[in-house]
Amino acid sequence: MKKMKKATLTILAVAFVTSFAISQTIDDGIKYLYYERVNSAKETLQKVVAAKPNDALSIYWLGQAYLADKDIPGAKALYQKALTAGVNDPWIWVGTAHADLMDNGDINAAKQKFEQAITATKGKKGVENADILNAIGRANADGSSKQGDPGYGIEKLIRAQEINKTNPDISINLGICYLKMGTDKGGEAVEAFRDAIVRNPQYAQAYYRTGKIYQSQNNTEFMNEWYGKAIAADPAFAPVYLAYFDYYKDRDVNAAKEFLDKYVANADKDCTVDYFVADYLYRAGKYQESISKVKEMESGACKDFVRTSVLYAYDYDKMGDSVTAKSYIEKFFAAAPANKIEPTDYVFAGKLLAKFPGNEVQALSYLQKAVDADTVMAKKLEYMTIAAGMLSKAKKYNEQVDVLLKLISMKGKATARDYYDLSKASLDAKNCVLADSISKQYITAFPDLPQGYTFNVSANKMCDVDTSKGLAVIPVNNYIAFLSKDLTKNRKTIYNNYYFLLVYFAQYAKDLQKGIDICDSMIALYPDPTSEENKFPTDTKTTLQKALQKKAGTGNNANQAKPAPGGGKLN
Repeated sequence: MKKMKKATLTILAVAFVTSFAISQTIDDGIKYLYYERVNSAKETLQKVVAAKPNDALSIYWLGQAYLADKDIPGAKALYQKALTAGVNDPWIWVGTAHADLMDNGDINAAKQKFEQAITATKGKKGVENADILNAIGRANADGSSKQGDPGYGIEKLIRAQEINKTNPDISINLGICYLKMGTDKGGEAVEAFRDAIVRNPQYAQAYYRTGKIYQSQNNTEFMNEWYGKAIAADPAFAPVYLAYFDYYKDRDVNAAKEFLDKYVANADKDCTVDYFVADYLYRAGKYQESISKVKEMESGACKDFVRTSVLYAYDYDKMGDSVTAKSYIEKFFAAAPANKIEPTDYVFAGKLLAKFPGNEVQALSYLQKAVDADTVMAKKLEYMTIAAGMLSKAKKYNEQVDVLLKLISMKGKATARDYYDLSKASLDAKNCVLADSISKQYITAFPDLPQGYTFNVSANKMCDVDTSKGLAVIPVNNYIAFLSKDLTKNRKTIYNNYYFLLVYFAQYAKDLQKGIDICDSMIALYPDPTSEENKFPTDTKTTLQKALQKKAGTGNNANQAKPAPGGGKLN
């Protein structure tokens, strides 16, 4: 009996140690996910699941590793296999719903699974399980702004925060949910990330996430502050080095290389790391070396790495071979799943396709996809600006007008540059009515800038080709009033605009007295009687006075005044 007890205790001890080791290994897998070392996380968690194939929590986290690797089919298959094997557990329900959301599945069906998991895991006093609530929040924080319901996730995560006062991951997921709701929720996101810091001051991801917000706002000072805090909290947190590489790769290639080296030292040695090395070589202008690195990837374990085609396209484009570049980017889009395509890939494709006449529509569609895919408003606006410039270069002015109007709508308020570009595009499109409307708004918004006045004059001249309607008279007078604020600088331009008015009133409106008054204004600008600028209005005034006297003497049937020289056209 004593031996039996001893044997039983030994078995229990072994079981306890094994269970403890597995628990620790799950924690290791989660830690790898935190560091974004996805391959290590998958390898670790696969071993755990192999040892405990019916452990729901282990299966859940392995599925999370698959989702982190953008392997949605793998995650769905894993969770379905568990259900088929009888592991009908709340963790599997949450994982299944998460994978469905990433596969653009029915949000209501996913929520039903989430609610079932919440109900099934309540404690004896009806207290909800904070870990389950956090997992639901994580599911709705994941993916693009079109996937999941961040508002629903926020609700669950706030409840999780109230139950669990120490887990920083809850606050991280809360902050990401706020960001998914739009840039106007950036303040709430920062507060959530700061709460994560309060929960664990060494939680580098909280500092990193805050820095990412400031990077998206082009606030370099605050970006550096928070990225620096992330590195100080945990120098092994590789994502911050990658963020720095991404920031510097188009600004300072030497700084980019420094941060890339630190990223490589702390990240998994996988195809993604090899890709970033090849990408650096491209950024450094070492295009042939970059191509060689990609070929090396293709000859080994990374032969199926989908982004190699993108890098080939970038390199060949820089080497002046647009045709080969085009073939590679088309190959990439044909093979890559949507979640492997970055907004910048669409931008590159749009610029590349624009080099081939007749491809403007497809090029524009790529840029629109970039706008739809990116979550940072500043980037969306950048892509729209690129599209507008592309259409202008292709002389697709009506389409350019449409893009510029959409750009201003996205901004919410037009800048002086926006008014300038839209006024010019409207004129280029021969849409004088729109150009008149936009240039008037330009003047109202920026009355101290000259361009609004010049565009308004041009728009009305376009709408009145032969000058007979006099549509440009008021705009020209407004322009003269603006120019008169600096007579010394603008004397010649004012003179030329008076000339336009003189032609209209003398030749078309038949208002001879008005023509004489305009001549006086022109003479006042150049009082020197020996100057050519004085001679013309003086002679014209004499002609108009004679015509006016003749008209007064003979009645309304008098001969018409002699037209001013130049046919009404300004130099």
